[in-house]
Amino acid sequence: MPVTLISHPACLKHSMTDHHPECPERLTKIMAHLEKQPFYDDLKKVQATKADRKWVEAIHPAGYIDQLEGLEPEHGLIMVDHDTALRPGSMDSIWYAAGAGLNAVDEVIGGDSRVAFCATRPPGHHAEPRKAMGFCFFSNIAIAAKYALDHYGLERVAIIDFDVHQANGTIECLKDDPRALVCTSFQHPYYPNSHWYGLPEHIVNLPIDEHTNGSFIRKAVHDIWEPALEIHQPQLILISAGFDAHRLDAMAQVDWETRDYAWITRWVQNMAYKYCQGKMVSMLEGGYALCSLPQCVAAHIGVFVGDEKAMMLSRVQQ
Repeated sequence: MPVTLISHPACLKHSMTDHHPECPERLTKIMAHLEKQPFYDDLKKVQATKADRKWVEAIHPAGYIDQLEGLEPEHGLIMVDHDTALRPGSMDSIWYAAGAGLNAVDEVIGGDSRVAFCATRPPGHHAEPRKAMGFCFFSNIAIAAKYALDHYGLERVAIIDFDVHQANGTIECLKDDPRALVCTSFQHPYYPNSHWYGLPEHIVNLPIDEHTNGSFIRKAVHDIWEPALEIHQPQLILISAGFDAHRLDAMAQVDWETRDYAWITRWVQNMAYKYCQGKMVSMLEGGYALCSLPQCVAAHIGVFVGDEKAMMLSRVQQ
């Protein structure tokens, strides 16, 4: 079964302040690097469509969506929080990024793909139902999860978020829906410093200390996330793929290497084969070091397609 790559040129329209880390170059660098990979021609390429508002409203109130639409300026920029802004064209990017998640679910549940990766921006896992923050506007992964549950009638899904920042938005969007297991790793204490106490059982936090290397995550996912997945028995695994825990990424202070992303991808893939016939939807979240982000994404997708180099990386220090 093919691995699908989903993107859209509109995702390049969105930009924020000068030198902002969440920039269009993140996506152009990723796509240019992927085109050089031996597996690129074997990927099924799908152009994203804008999200159906019905499914965005399943997570975000209509008034919030209308407010975002109304804030998009004709010129200049509008700050929606201290590090998140709208410019002309931003809403196109936002709608296509959310739509890619729906397209990915269609490819994996309703189509002929085993895995779909969304190379889109802006990210989404910090967006709460009524609040844009942390470079995020719509909770793309939560929207995709809700779509899989309510449109395709799945009973259980799991979200694995390995970004360096906690998936506060995903948690807030899905904390009252026990059909969705949310497992999130993050540097702690660190942004956004919320949603770490008094959560329901289907929210599984995995806080990590600064300067933690990949050996910790290898043990922690076995000890903490695997038992949760065993109990939940997901019918689909969705991945919030953040690559900002890399040691070269200045966004935080965690010391992962590219091989650690290959390893955790292979671990998720093994879980997906165990519980849901290998069905996975992966969506780009963080990752801001342009020198390491493309390589990490290539290693991530390479594991899905069985690329020899990526598989070798995933076996290092296993």
